[in-house]
Amino acid sequence: MNHVIRAVTAADWRQVKKLRLDALQDPVAGIAFLDSYDNAAVQSDEFWQQRAAGSRGDMIAQQFIAERADGSWDGSVTVLIERAGRADVLGRPVDDHQAHLVGVFVRPERRGTGLARALFDAAIAFAHELDEPKVSRVRLYVHQDNQRAEAFYRKIGFTRSGHSIPVPGDESSLEHELVLASRP
Repeated sequence: MNHVIRAVTAADWRQVKKLRLDALQDPVAGIAFLDSYDNAAVQSDEFWQQRAAGSRGDMIAQQFIAERADGSWDGSVTVLIERAGRADVLGRPVDDHQAHLVGVFVRPERRGTGLARALFDAAIAFAHELDEPKVSRVRLYVHQDNQRAEAFYRKIGFTRSGHSIPVPGDESSLEHELVLASRP
């Protein structure tokens, strides 16, 4: 793996946009993301600049990417820090500070190379190394039909919490909450 895993900066907004649009064209995008290419493609430059800048209101957000020596990006994961006493990204109350991993994407030709694991290691380390707030757990959601992703998450230590939610816009499908079984 000839990649640098690093946090995105505000100056990276154009590449953030390009990678997200590429991810939304992936064949599994329909079960991997709660967004569509058509919706993302019409967002303003300001939207992408704010997304790259990180924090969203009182929520800490940090995207990590896998960058090749030529500057191109092959993968990404974003950490959202959800604070106790506030609503999570789904609008539900949060009991304890937690990290929520979203926007997981690795280009198809790079899957199975260890790149996803390196991205997760960086994201999880970021969440656990925060001074404030201290997170009590790391979680993510996976679509019931995304067995490949769930198998990867389980391999690195995530387990089902027993909590599932309907997929927004498709009440007949579920997303399962997975939590990191122990700190790496």
